[in-house]
Amino acid sequence: MNTVTTLLRRIYSSFAADVFDIPPRLLAFLLLLILLAIPILTPSPYLLRILTSASVLAIFAASWDLLVGRTGQISLGHALFFGIGAYSTALLFKYYGLPLWVTIPSAVLIGVIVALLIGFPCLRVKGPYLALVTMAFPLILSSIVKWTPLLPVFEGEYGIRRLPSFFPFLPIGDQRIAEYYLSLILLVVSSVILYKVANSKTGIVFISILDDEVASKASGINVTRYKLMAFGISGLFASLAGCIQAHLLTVANPPVFALTWSFMPIVVTFLGGMGTIYGPLAGAYIYIFLDRYVFTTLIRIPSEWEYTTLIAITLVIVILIIKWPRGVARFVTDKLEDLMEARELEERGKWIWKRQKKK
Repeated sequence: MNTVTTLLRRIYSSFAADVFDIPPRLLAFLLLLILLAIPILTPSPYLLRILTSASVLAIFAASWDLLVGRTGQISLGHALFFGIGAYSTALLFKYYGLPLWVTIPSAVLIGVIVALLIGFPCLRVKGPYLALVTMAFPLILSSIVKWTPLLPVFEGEYGIRRLPSFFPFLPIGDQRIAEYYLSLILLVVSSVILYKVANSKTGIVFISILDDEVASKASGINVTRYKLMAFGISGLFASLAGCIQAHLLTVANPPVFALTWSFMPIVVTFLGGMGTIYGPLAGAYIYIFLDRYVFTTLIRIPSEWEYTTLIAITLVIVILIIKWPRGVARFVTDKLEDLMEARELEERGKWIWKRQKKK
């Protein structure tokens, strides 16, 4: 009994020190509790589908943010890794009949290998040239997938269909709830891993490369090695997002290589806050909320006016970015950190607090 009590006290102390006493982390914890409670409060299949899509997009955007926001390797073709994840798991199922728990890890491993192979030639160019090179790869793969001699392999324009869903043994309503929780768990695990990487010694090296690559080389850092590492980690999580998307929709088709999917993480990351890891998560939920709920359910713009919806969403996002150029999530965390600093000063005594206020 004493051992259990001691363990509980340590867990509470750790939670109080690392989460409860830090406002940004406390806010993230409360938002996570709300997301966990949504299926219980409002088990709407449509709402759960929207939030599941937001979780997948958040993983995809966070992987892009690690590569670009931390090392400065501008990528306009991140859909390459997303599409490779989707098609790899589909091909492994189609030709070998492997189960999900084998195809998804294998597809993620293939995504990492491709990211490393792509990283070698990409590291020879910088700036806008790197952006153009990365943008070319998904376009090339999209053409290969639709190439006439390869139609039997990739099933052409329609893609590989009838992929197994994650929970085929459950009723449709329960499937949506289970998929929602699965995507949320994967999002939490992925974001924690990416956040730990970004704030580790490796993450510090990434930032040094972003700030001054020449100085990093002069300091003895193997810049090529760390850039390839960033490509590999980013490709891993982008491929994971592609696998989830393919099995949620039970199809892997050429649109996964489209430039739309390459630009999506860029918009989402700028909306939430670049170089933060948590920014893309917030940006993904804001974007999906605007796209799938506000301009579809609340305002109900007719489907034949799809370009009107796109223009309206673009205008809202531009206004948000102009209002908070560092990102919505970063603005909120900065305000919370200001509150934390004020509280710390107040706890140190009224004289220090008054002196600080005069300054």
